[in-house]
Amino acid sequence: MRVLVIEDNDELAGYIAAGLRRDGHTVDIADDGTRGLKNAVVGQFDVLVIDRMLPGLDGLSLVSALRQARIGTPVLFVSSLGGVDHRVDGLQAGGDDYLIKPFALVELVARVNALGRRSATEQDDVVLRAGDLHMDLVARTVVRDGRIIELQPREFKILEVLLRNNGRVVTRSMLLEKVWDFDFDPKTSLVETHISRLRAKINRGFSVPLIHTMRGKGYRIDSIS
Repeated sequence: MRVLVIEDNDELAGYIAAGLRRDGHTVDIADDGTRGLKNAVVGQFDVLVIDRMLPGLDGLSLVSALRQARIGTPVLFVSSLGGVDHRVDGLQAGGDDYLIKPFALVELVARVNALGRRSATEQDDVVLRAGDLHMDLVARTVVRDGRIIELQPREFKILEVLLRNNGRVVTRSMLLEKVWDFDFDPKTSLVETHISRLRAKINRGFSVPLIHTMRGKGYRIDSIS
């Protein structure tokens, strides 16, 4: 895989790059957020490793800009900011995983590999469908009955998870894990808020609803009400 490390500490960046290269990866390094964003946009990277506190452009703003540009390259945040709120902020900004400094290099390499495998697997299906709704994972577009539906990056990911489980119940825990990469429940209305916004965009104006709440169980997408 090709990995971009965006880290302003030269010693740490070199340490990370060396570990990834020993594992067989090609690694580029950027030492500030502005340069990192430019490289991430124009380069063909499989995974991005990004420090939260960067000169020029901080890590959260960098990843938010990537997601707004519909660039879905998996992101591993590395940061000394290890509180639950910090991790939630990183994942809500569009990060896929979060590793707290100091960390074991073997764990970072394992997490990068996991993100790369997950990304490759999820790209196997190019178009996902439910009823008259089509999602193109390459073009990053969602169309229902000929109408283009604009989604935010997190909404797009939730819909993708629902479509990959078409007709089956997707639990709140599944969404927390697959969309936010949480292995814990933050005890917030995070999932419910995003589902509500997504459902309004997908269901409103159409005679047949596609996204259904299964009370006490989770959510399901299909054309059967």
